[in-house]
Amino acid sequence: MKLSIVGTGMIAREALVALRDVQGIEVVCICARPQSREKAEELAREFSVPQVMTDYEEMLHSHIGNFVYLGIVNSAHFDYALKAIELRWNVIVEKPFTSTLAEAEELIARARAGHRYLFEAVTPLFSPNYAGMLAVLPHLGLIRAVQANFSQYSSRYDRYLARDVAPAFDPACSGGALYDLNVYNLELIISMFGRPQASSYTANIGFNGIDTSGVMTLRYDGFFASLAAAKDSASPSFFMVQGEEGYLRAEGTPNELASYTVYLRGAAPETRALNGRAHRMTHEFEAMRDIYARDDYARVEEGMRTTREVMAVMEKARHLAGIQFRAD
Repeated sequence: MKLSIVGTGMIAREALVALRDVQGIEVVCICARPQSREKAEELAREFSVPQVMTDYEEMLHSHIGNFVYLGIVNSAHFDYALKAIELRWNVIVEKPFTSTLAEAEELIARARAGHRYLFEAVTPLFSPNYAGMLAVLPHLGLIRAVQANFSQYSSRYDRYLARDVAPAFDPACSGGALYDLNVYNLELIISMFGRPQASSYTANIGFNGIDTSGVMTLRYDGFFASLAAAKDSASPSFFMVQGEEGYLRAEGTPNELASYTVYLRGAAPETRALNGRAHRMTHEFEAMRDIYARDDYARVEEGMRTTREVMAVMEKARHLAGIQFRAD
């Protein structure tokens, strides 16, 4: 795989750090807007990336690589991914996949038509700990409840209170707590249990119409799920599945999924930490590399189906809360 990193923000830097430990993926370019050229050149020097470009379409036409990683503002995901697919690149899109369900469906349809590899970069779904949790689910008996919380006081929230709105709090940029944090909770639950029968979303709405925190409730046959996320306050984060025979609980933010503990009736609790990489994003890049190497398009299809269901539930949820994006 020859990969071009698009973006120079925090998540792009995190990706470059993670990719240092990934064999078989060569980062060939960093692509940034003209005003971010200096930052891109600094990253290129730090991570030994051979080329910097500031014209995205020129980069795509050059075909210096075969994958793009889009670590850019949420509202730009669709346009950038669509251009890449049209020019026969494979695409890794940071979560949230797109701003709307219609955008997601179009990207998926275009990728399928061209047999392009299209991944949503949701770190926990590619981790060994997630696979371990899936293996435990049948031992929990009949599932009765799922609870998840991803709450952390945003480094940009003080600016927001001063009416200085960063993209993470801007409806025009498809920001907010649901699309930034609760998406991880939702991805885990839908990947485990499928699309819910019903859903609702109650949110704290800020001065510009964005959700700064909120709680989503999902209804399945025989159990419910409660998903909380906050950018305006902090608390211990966790992910928990409760069954009649026991439960499992992962402590910490669901995007890390660093370890989990299994509690079965009549047995001592067992904590498992199966992830073998220091950086949370390393496993997902390794998994994508392997899927591409073995031409496992069925795995791509599986991921796209989960992405589509997540986007459908999130779009309905924000509309229920009265949150409007520019892309609507």
